Amino acid sequence: MAILVNEKTKVLIQGITGKEGSKVALQMQNYQTKVLAGVTPGKGGQEVHGIPIYNTVSEALENHPGINTSFVAVPNFAAYEAIKEAVEVRIPLINILTEHIPIQDSAKAITLAREAGVRIVGPSSIGIISPGIGKVGSIGGDDPRGVFRKGNVGVISKSGGMASEVSWILTKNGIGQSTVVGIGGDVLVGSSFADLMEDFEKDPQTEAVVLFGEIGGTYEEEAAELIKSGGFTKKAVAFVSGLFAETLPSGTKLGHAGAIVYGEKGSYKSKVNALESAGIKIAKTPDEIPEFLKNT
Repeated sequence: MAILVNEKTKVLIQGITGKEGSKVALQMQNYQTKVLAGVTPGKGGQEVHGIPIYNTVSEALENHPGINTSFVAVPNFAAYEAIKEAVEVRIPLINILTEHIPIQDSAKAITLAREAGVRIVGPSSIGIISPGIGKVGSIGGDDPRGVFRKGNVGVISKSGGMASEVSWILTKNGIGQSTVVGIGGDVLVGSSFADLMEDFEKDPQTEAVVLFGEIGGTYEEEAAELIKSGGFTKKAVAFVSGLFAETLPSGTKLGHAGAIVYGEKGSYKSKVNALESAGIKIAKTPDEIPEFLKNT
């Protein structure tokens, strides 16, 4: 069954005439994802890869009422208004590729979406793929078929690159994936580990979940609390990057915007301790993940 992306997924691309929007449109089409329309203000009436372009999201919905997913690939200064436009017409799922969105804009957008019952994945998300069914975003690049394989393990990753790397490690060890989600590594994201674990808990296809975490923020600790409260009962394995950061000064930023540690909060040690206390096996290297899945 998978989560978020399935056979019924029908996509609108906001920013389809930009470099990333156009590239990802073709990638999604090649993976048999239904891309119904694009939006770029001022370019309505044109086409990209045979996909009709509209000036507004409302116009796109009027002409393609089946749209249920928006992929946002607009410049960061325009992201809030683009997300707001999709939320206001109640598109159920919004996947945001855009990076470096001001934190206050992300906070406003995420709050607006939650109040409207709209799911955001991102910002800075590599995308979502349900192998053999469809994908939203740039996850897997031009040809995901050699990396992802349909199966029963969900993958949630802060790192876009590691979403694919972990999946490839699983695939070469004969373990397929139900859905792989790159949640983004920003300080604020629309869908946390815990949010998606709740979705995977309800998904009959998914039997286990792999979490790829990193230092900064408290999303891994929240996942541990979900398990302790009984909200997630399936098998879970985690890898947390950033062990070397234990030796760096507090407040050091590493890579993603969310990868900042202040004292113990958000540290490698804090995350590992929380996850282990919830009964999650912690892999020391990503290559250990398949073994833990098979033997846990």
